[in-house]
Amino acid sequence: MSEPNPRPAQGPGSGPAPARPAGAAKADAPSPALRERRKDTGPDGTKAGGGRPTRVPRGGIRGREGLAGWLFVSPVLVVLGLFLVVPIVMALWVSLSDWKGQGSPFSTGVHFVGGENYGQLVTKPGLAQSDFMTSLRNNAYYVLFVVPLQTALALGLALLVNGRRLKGKGFFRTAYYFPSVTSSVAISVVFLFIFSSSGVVNSLLAKIGVDGPAWFADPRGIIHLALGALGMNTDAPPAALADTTVGGLSMWDWISGPSVAMTAIIVLVVWTTAGTFMLMFLAALQDIPLEVEEAAEIDGTGRWQRFRHVTLPMLKPTLFLVLTLGLIGTWQVFDQIYVMSQGSPGKTTLTPAFLSYQTSFINNEWGQGSAIAFILFAIIVAMTLLQRFVLRDKDEARAKAATRRAEKASRSGSGPTTEAV
Repeated sequence: MSEPNPRPAQGPGSGPAPARPAGAAKADAPSPALRERRKDTGPDGTKAGGGRPTRVPRGGIRGREGLAGWLFVSPVLVVLGLFLVVPIVMALWVSLSDWKGQGSPFSTGVHFVGGENYGQLVTKPGLAQSDFMTSLRNNAYYVLFVVPLQTALALGLALLVNGRRLKGKGFFRTAYYFPSVTSSVAISVVFLFIFSSSGVVNSLLAKIGVDGPAWFADPRGIIHLALGALGMNTDAPPAALADTTVGGLSMWDWISGPSVAMTAIIVLVVWTTAGTFMLMFLAALQDIPLEVEEAAEIDGTGRWQRFRHVTLPMLKPTLFLVLTLGLIGTWQVFDQIYVMSQGSPGKTTLTPAFLSYQTSFINNEWGQGSAIAFILFAIIVAMTLLQRFVLRDKDEARAKAATRRAEKASRSGSGPTTEAV
């Protein structure tokens, strides 16, 4: 009995298998390197002697890309280092030394005095402390009035320009933004004429029977003026306020409010800066989907409710940006003070930025001037962080806190356990 043929039978009509070309066998044959790798690697991808699966080593492409990136940004880093980092380090050293502006601040004749310049401004009673605290009071009132007013005006203008039925939006957008691109020095000079004793403002007040103040000659604050109009003798303030001093100033001086000169500067700054922030709010308003407002309108919500519950929450990132930029800009006010008042009358328009310039370049107290600049920097950072904390998204903060608690619990736990099936 014959053995069956192990080769499968070919179907009807099929001929013998075609012969492969002579070069095909050579092309299919593994390379010597691949044969050597197969000898050292098992069928499961591990090495013959055990251990981890073999990995193809990473190439140097990522490293070369990182090097190329650093080469591209190196010119910017050099410029920032020379014109930003180096001056900041030099100013910090000057604030800790007794340099008087003569020669190099790193010469052998300049001595390290530590925090003496800071102490004269903050803790040591004297003219330096009195002037610095006066500048902080003036700037605090300036910030308190300018930031809310310019933010509210910018948001109102943005809502007006973004209206569906408003015609000529391009004209109004340009008109509202025009003061922001005009020279601050030129506008300050114009406002000096407007708020002069015989200027436009006092002429309009005279027509309604109000005797306008001497805007840049009266050192009284608007709160003191209001109390005087109510019948209080502001020349003889209460002893509890006049005798209590904080930082070299009496409490009566702390609650004086901005002077009429500072009030004129506040009006100027609000008018010139609202246009820039209007464009920011306008861009954010145009990013709000129209379907969202239409859905709220269909639900029967009024205009104020739509603004409060739909529009304003979606503007929160832009609102934070506007408030932050406004806060930083108002604490650094200098141009208008330099052109319009030079700190007068009675130092009621003196600000830390102008005081730093005056102390350094006029009085040659470069250490104190630099110390004022760094204290102002610390105030701006602290106010920005406080504002970020107040305006934070509470829901997002809760979600992040829950995630951190879950991660902490998972790390402190015993880890995953395997159960027998």
